[in-house]
Amino acid sequence: MNSPSGLRRGLRLRHMQMIALGGVIGAGLFVGSGVVISSAGPAAVISFALTGMLVVLVMRMLAEMAVAYPVIGGFYEYSRLALGELAGFLTGWMYWYFWVIVVALEAVAGAKLLGNWWPQVRPWEFTLGLTALFTLVNLLSVRSYGEAEFWFASIKVVAIVCFLVAGVVFAVHLWPGAAGGVAHLTRHGGFMPNGIVPVLTGAVAATGFYFGTEIVTVAAAESAEPEKAVASAMQSVIWRVLIFYVGSIFLIVSILPWNDAVRMERPYVSVLEVLRVPGAATIMGAIILTAVLSALNSGLFASSRMLMALAAHGDAPRLFARLDVRGVPVAAILAGTGFGYAAVVMSYVSPDRVFAFLVNSYGTVAIFVYVIIAVSELRLRRRLEREHPERLRLRMWGFPYLTRFAVAVMLVIVAAMAWIPDQRAPLVFGVASVLIMLAAFGLRRAAAPRAVAQRTAAP
Repeated sequence: MNSPSGLRRGLRLRHMQMIALGGVIGAGLFVGSGVVISSAGPAAVISFALTGMLVVLVMRMLAEMAVAYPVIGGFYEYSRLALGELAGFLTGWMYWYFWVIVVALEAVAGAKLLGNWWPQVRPWEFTLGLTALFTLVNLLSVRSYGEAEFWFASIKVVAIVCFLVAGVVFAVHLWPGAAGGVAHLTRHGGFMPNGIVPVLTGAVAATGFYFGTEIVTVAAAESAEPEKAVASAMQSVIWRVLIFYVGSIFLIVSILPWNDAVRMERPYVSVLEVLRVPGAATIMGAIILTAVLSALNSGLFASSRMLMALAAHGDAPRLFARLDVRGVPVAAILAGTGFGYAAVVMSYVSPDRVFAFLVNSYGTVAIFVYVIIAVSELRLRRRLEREHPERLRLRMWGFPYLTRFAVAVMLVIVAAMAWIPDQRAPLVFGVASVLIMLAAFGLRRAAAPRAVAQRTAAP
């Protein structure tokens, strides 16, 4: 069965649920969380809870709009409907930019992980192989993407659930051969040893760890049951976000001393070592590799669908809107792959300039996308209440107050980045990226009348 856009409805409910969950559990959780803990101490739990609640609110807004408008491009379409062409252009290109950078970053990260096991293979060979493999997966069909993501996400979910269960058993003194307990929550300077400021800055840093759940709304147009799939997936994510993130961080700061810099470089591995799990480093390395491959797979999917939506509205060359006989946007997928290859080359050729710019800018761009999503929901909800109330089968909580609250918090996060030394470069580069996109929109508008005139004069 095909969607009105020509895409195949190959994604089932189980795919959609795991796509949403897979977006939540990323490599950032396993690797980057130690940085926040080292700064905020055990109160890092609050940092992740604050950011998690914000993401939950944004996901609820997206669920409301996706059920009302299950279209290709998801929130790109919503921003166009609510705020006009400029907002749509910026949202679509910022999101595409975010994911093609993720493709490059995860390909490089995956190569490093594989290099630990097979050092005789050169890193660029692994990078090339991984990118080519997942390009092929996405070129086959949307079902192949969904199936791959289902199994990747399943591995991540099983791993994090096992981690949570083992951590709880240890905390209540039932783990064999270990003393257990949660004494580290208040040792080494107390629960909030460095004050409230690192807790708030940690919330800013943790924002990027959650990004990815919104892919399920982009995939809605290729789901056999878009309304049911999106509603179900979003509902399950809402509480699992808090359990997976906040729960696992709570166990880490309970089991490990937060000020142990060596252990915080790889906190999840360190917990498994305290629990005396054989081969802890190898097990966690395999799980992190799964998270990396999942992000690489999803990055190619999300970027291609967003580029296709941009092309359908004239915000990108029309070539990228074309589908093959299997309903796959081949040109759009290859474009993301090509940019990914270019970024990977820059990681070797110009790691301190071009690649550093890409790495430092993409996370801030993600926050800008969330702000536009929230503002779009404010506008579209009013319109739906007036014109199509029957479409509001899933509603944002506490509208409009919680939506406005989420917008205010995100703007505070962006403003706070200017005052946090480690976040200033990402803010500057992110703003620079947006300015480049604004210039591109100006060029597009300037070229549009000429393009129309040429089409009119054509025989």
